Amino acid sequence: MEWTKEQRYRRMDDVSEEEVHGLARLVNQCPWRQSFHIQPVTGLLNDPNGFSYYNGEYHLFYQWFPLGPVHGLKHWYHTKSKDLVHWENVGMGIEPSNEFDRHGAYSGSGIEHDGKLFIMYTGNTRDEYWNRHPYQCLAVMSPDGSIVKMDAPVIAEVPNGYTDHFRDPKVWKNGDLFYAVIGAQRENETGSVVLYRSRDLKDWQFVGEVKTGLGEEFGYMWECPDYFELDGQGVFLFSPQGLKAEGDSYQNIYQSGYVVGSPIDLENIELKHGVFHELDRGFDFYAPQTTVDHQGRRILVGWMGLPEIDYPTDKNGWAHCLTLPRELKINDGKLIQQPVPELIFLRGKRVESNQTVVNENVGMENFEGNVYELLVEFSDSTAEEFGLELRVGKDEKTVIKYDAVAKKVVFDRTRSGESFAEEFGAVRKCTLEADKISFRIFVDVSSIEVFVNDGEEVFTGRIFPGKNSNGIRVFSHGGQTNVQAVKWDIK
Repeated sequence: MEWTKEQRYRRMDDVSEEEVHGLARLVNQCPWRQSFHIQPVTGLLNDPNGFSYYNGEYHLFYQWFPLGPVHGLKHWYHTKSKDLVHWENVGMGIEPSNEFDRHGAYSGSGIEHDGKLFIMYTGNTRDEYWNRHPYQCLAVMSPDGSIVKMDAPVIAEVPNGYTDHFRDPKVWKNGDLFYAVIGAQRENETGSVVLYRSRDLKDWQFVGEVKTGLGEEFGYMWECPDYFELDGQGVFLFSPQGLKAEGDSYQNIYQSGYVVGSPIDLENIELKHGVFHELDRGFDFYAPQTTVDHQGRRILVGWMGLPEIDYPTDKNGWAHCLTLPRELKINDGKLIQQPVPELIFLRGKRVESNQTVVNENVGMENFEGNVYELLVEFSDSTAEEFGLELRVGKDEKTVIKYDAVAKKVVFDRTRSGESFAEEFGAVRKCTLEADKISFRIFVDVSSIEVFVNDGEEVFTGRIFPGKNSNGIRVFSHGGQTNVQAVKWDIK
């Protein structure tokens, strides 16, 4: 189906109940609906937004186009949880409804203030020539869950020197002042981030562009910026568009990553930091957002998808999901990402295996499944390569392995099922030197998240195998390895 501009920008008021119910039926017939990930009821999900711990619950919104698997008139959909595991769909959070967001409520963030949740987001508008003009808007959620927009934008103009690619405010508080970083593009079409400050979240002053060590040519637009401090260090997350592939890095259409350094210098508007790291080494990860919760933990959720790519679920009227929540820690200037401990509440029946594998592929009896958590540790290895084959069927398998010669972790979805995004390749790798290798893996109906060596590296990818592809194998080539494996069915 070819989506016209008119179809992409219809308001929900103009859509019949019959059409909505028909789309829901199409979505629910899809064989690749997830079982324990956040996914849209219909249509397209993208960036996580407004991630907050407020009034005793985790609140998470996401960009949502309700009417199909394409980018159109963006809304915010609201979901909430008491434990980061069981999520309740609340429904529409923010609907584009006024002159400042009439072409979409784009990404933003939430912060608690005066007993309410203040939500700052980008309102997208277009003129008759389809030229963009963004506004930074404010909405306020009360303890009863009702959300009211302010009548006027809190930032109405793009600062001089920048284009209308100006969006995705992320707010935090420092002392008595609120600060916001906003993703921007300079007039010479290079990416950057700018800083604003406010005393009340309503009246904002432009402070300036944040100086970094990344140079003038680090991508053409920086989306979804996020600044926070952890263990006394400053961490800046963002999604730079336009990085060229280098070796094993930057293989996806767009990237997400971070730098770690000293806390941001708010007087000189400067961030002194180390090298840029990709957050996720897999295929399908973008636009992450973090929050700090009542326990002081810094928790990240990302969009398990990418823009401008067709996915096999499109024909069933929906696309994309969110990653599992990850707790962030810093070790030696690098972010460690670990599944939040609460995810053990998903665990059901447990099986385990201990064996030595020598130059062979071994099927693991009683380990089959489509939806599970798997922890596998490889030790005392002399093999040239060793690893796992998951969702194994007649002609299908997804491979997670360690190449001990090249010292690289490899995620290979060449034969994972229905193929897509082939122009970006079907293999992802990253360098990792370690004597022992562990993979903690969450397998859902159509996704895999791999946490390597307690979150030192993470690989996220969508896969679309057949319904009978549910085997699990371990292998060792060019030597032997000891394998300890535990699998939990997910309830």
